[in-house]
Amino acid sequence: MKQDGKTVEHGFLKRLQKKVEDLFGRAFSVQSTILFSYTIVSLFSTLFLGLTLYQQFVRETKAQMINRTQQAAKQTVSALEDYLRNMREVSDAMYYDVIKKVDFSSDTVDREMNLLYEANKNDLVSFALYSTTGRLLSAAPSSIEKKDVNVWNQEWFRYAQEQVENMHFSLPHVQNLFDDARHPYPWVISLSRSVELNDQGKPRQGILLLDMNYQAIQEMLSEINDSDANQYVYLTGSNGELIYHPKKMQILTGFHHENNVQEAHLLDGVHEVKFDSSNRVVVVETISYTGWKLVSVLPASSFRVGLSSSRYVLMLMITVTMLAVLIVNRFVAAAISRPIQQLDQSIRKIECGKAKDVYIGGSYEVSHLAKTLQSYLEQNDQLMDEVLHEQEEKRKSELDALQSQINPHFLYNTLDSIVWMIEEGGTDEAVFMITELASLFRISLSKGHTIISIENEIKHAKNYMNIQKARYKDRFQTIFNIDEEILSYCTVKLLIQPILENAIYYGVSKEDGNGKIVVKGEMKGEEIFISISDNGFGMDQETLDSLLVENEKEKVPSKGSGVGLLNVHKRIQLRFGEKYGLIIQSKMDEGTTVTIHLPAIYYNEENRLPLEEVHYPNEKKGVSES
Repeated sequence: MKQDGKTVEHGFLKRLQKKVEDLFGRAFSVQSTILFSYTIVSLFSTLFLGLTLYQQFVRETKAQMINRTQQAAKQTVSALEDYLRNMREVSDAMYYDVIKKVDFSSDTVDREMNLLYEANKNDLVSFALYSTTGRLLSAAPSSIEKKDVNVWNQEWFRYAQEQVENMHFSLPHVQNLFDDARHPYPWVISLSRSVELNDQGKPRQGILLLDMNYQAIQEMLSEINDSDANQYVYLTGSNGELIYHPKKMQILTGFHHENNVQEAHLLDGVHEVKFDSSNRVVVVETISYTGWKLVSVLPASSFRVGLSSSRYVLMLMITVTMLAVLIVNRFVAAAISRPIQQLDQSIRKIECGKAKDVYIGGSYEVSHLAKTLQSYLEQNDQLMDEVLHEQEEKRKSELDALQSQINPHFLYNTLDSIVWMIEEGGTDEAVFMITELASLFRISLSKGHTIISIENEIKHAKNYMNIQKARYKDRFQTIFNIDEEILSYCTVKLLIQPILENAIYYGVSKEDGNGKIVVKGEMKGEEIFISISDNGFGMDQETLDSLLVENEKEKVPSKGSGVGLLNVHKRIQLRFGEKYGLIIQSKMDEGTTVTIHLPAIYYNEENRLPLEEVHYPNEKKGVSES
């Protein structure tokens, strides 16, 4: 027995060491794991932080570039609006201060028109006043019209006639009205309006034309485009017609393309658009009085300019951080793994019998584990005694179960009855007895299984009672009232037969033909109750209380099968737990009821196999309850 204890102790230490190795591994493995894990986490954290900062820097850079572009666009629009406003004021001065005060039947406005032209000649190409029939009334600086000039075909003339209340700004075009040696083919933007002429007190309509110098607008916008080669601005009409573009000639000849039609219809503000398979940001601003759109274009490549140095700084920062993390992680891993290594070495010494104490030190978790292992070792002797005691109880229980399978007296008596029946010529009764006996012993054996279905246990009980009734000449009756739903659940075999045997010997067999035994089985919730009731003499409370007591001196002597109620009670508890077992109720001169209390565990191989092993109190069973 002592040798068994040493074997169990050795196995315990082996399992203890394996647990430590499974939890922590070798010290070198722990250190490598911690170093690798920390390095990976630090690497990804540093990369994530670096990329996050870089993305934030890119967003800030992009936002600043867009903001600068917006400010530049607003300043340009303001300058253009001031220029156009000045041209409107010149037109207003000519109309309200001059034309309205002159009677064109006797006078002209040549002198005043030339004065206004001279005052604004840097911004003007020509000044002209036409009648609605297209006749030239006055012009400056030249009043000599080119041959075959027909102003009716000019857009500015038609618009002024159609929109009497409005001013009209045309698209850039070559001025082809006058012969002027200083400006032979000038590019102009025409500002035209309908005016009222006084002719001998009678009003008639005329058209006032002011040709602005397109070069002034071109120079204003060219100055912005020269500031940055990656981004540029262009000017469109309300429907997307190009007024100015730094690559206008390439666009007209088909060597360059622009998204002017789509972008001219965008609302004022910042927009991200895709053009020619590339993304770009455009800032749109509308110019008052005209409906023109100033579009500032920022290609995606413009945001990457200047970021290369930032990427180098970021890579350098990540590299330096990783080197520092590797150094720190190495020291941290060594500090964590050192106490684990010492703990592992102490366990190995204990296994070899060279030491009895576990190393305690290191962090709280390692120290707590070491203290727990030390406590386990100190309790090992007590654990060994308990294991040996449980093994003895298991052997004893198995021996009792084996003994309960066969009762020699019952077998001898049954065989004597069969011989007597054959001698008396009762062959049918003898055949019946042999058949019932064979079925009884077949179920008793059950292929060596301890766990059988309730259906087979009830069948075994019926076989037993049929044999007993034949022996006792129907001196008692047996009633089985079993719910069919419990027949497919598990039970320990040979539970009912010993109780029936007690009921026969202590109760109904002493009655004169009035004995009655009722076997009832039912399910309540997740539990099964099988009760065996007789109408025998019953027993007093003192005897009832001593039936399930384990002390041999306090037991009530039992007859019958030789296996008492206590044995049945313990066999149930060893398989299903202390919650289950026998419940005994009895009253003097009224009878006794013994109830078998079982859990509802469906009978199949998956559930049967775990139950074949003995389970001690508070030990869990690996079965599924149905």
